[in-house]
Amino acid sequence: MLEKTLQELAQSTEARIAAAETPDALEAVRVEVLGRKGTLAGISKDMGKLTPEQKASIGKLLNAAKQSLEAALDSKKAAFDAAALSARLDSEWLDLTLPAPQVKPGSLHPLTQIQQEIEDLFVSLGFTVLDGPEVETEYNNFDALNIPADHPARDMQDTFWLQNGHVLRTHTSPVQVRGMRKLGPPLRMIAPGRVFRNEEVDPSHEHTFYQLEGMMIDKDVSVAHLLYFMKTLLGAIFKREVTVRLRPGFFPFVEPGFELDIQCLICGGPGCPVCKHSGWVELLPCGLVNPNVLRMGGIDPEKWNGFAFGLGLTRLVMMRYAIDDIRLLQSGDLRFLNQF
Repeated sequence: MLEKTLQELAQSTEARIAAAETPDALEAVRVEVLGRKGTLAGISKDMGKLTPEQKASIGKLLNAAKQSLEAALDSKKAAFDAAALSARLDSEWLDLTLPAPQVKPGSLHPLTQIQQEIEDLFVSLGFTVLDGPEVETEYNNFDALNIPADHPARDMQDTFWLQNGHVLRTHTSPVQVRGMRKLGPPLRMIAPGRVFRNEEVDPSHEHTFYQLEGMMIDKDVSVAHLLYFMKTLLGAIFKREVTVRLRPGFFPFVEPGFELDIQCLICGGPGCPVCKHSGWVELLPCGLVNPNVLRMGGIDPEKWNGFAFGLGLTRLVMMRYAIDDIRLLQSGDLRFLNQF
């Protein structure tokens, strides 16, 4: 009687396993028949009432039924897993030969773009690109540029003073000093870099901004040479004619000194916050190198002379791209940077 029950149970359970349509339905059959409180477990408990001969016979049938059903369960479960994997592969399939979705390639910061353009231009004109430290000695930042301790120009620099006679450089001009000492005359060099001023931040002023210093030392250099290079520079950067003016300016490291202003490309002349409502933007202080600066750079001013200029890279970028607030350039705002 028990043998027949086991056979029928095995047959009916295998049929239910084969008919199960979901993993949950298959698990329900397993728990009902093979679980700790399932049908087979109940039969196993009743074997204590059997004779030794019956126990041996029924035990073999019980083990065979259990192994057969477990094999059927494993096979069905594997079929469910294979179907799930196939469905997942179908839903997640992608063509690896296509570009990845939503890839947003990066781009160079507008300051970097302009700096590289200017470097390429001046290298083509025979200039060397130099670099210098952002933490400078007081001597290189001031004294070697004809700005001694009692000079009023020091008060105009709004300096970040550090310890042990060092400063955060207020301009890229110290690289001129290093360039003269390192290379000697004749010399053509530019020095782009970051500078620091301890001043109030507004749409046209930042405490951290970028400049590009330039210098040419040779024999019989004149203001005409200076104007030629400046016009070549501005024409290459703006890709069009721009209105400029040259007016006298005082800078201790040049004599004579000039201010080269550019008509504001944001407002076109009427006035705006960027140009302080004057219609002009101070872009390029320049002049012939002061003989004292040549001497402190190890160059004899009786044999050599030259010109120097300091270009405001940050303001140049603002003019080129019609940016009306200098603070945007270092904001890290992707909405702004993505435009470039």
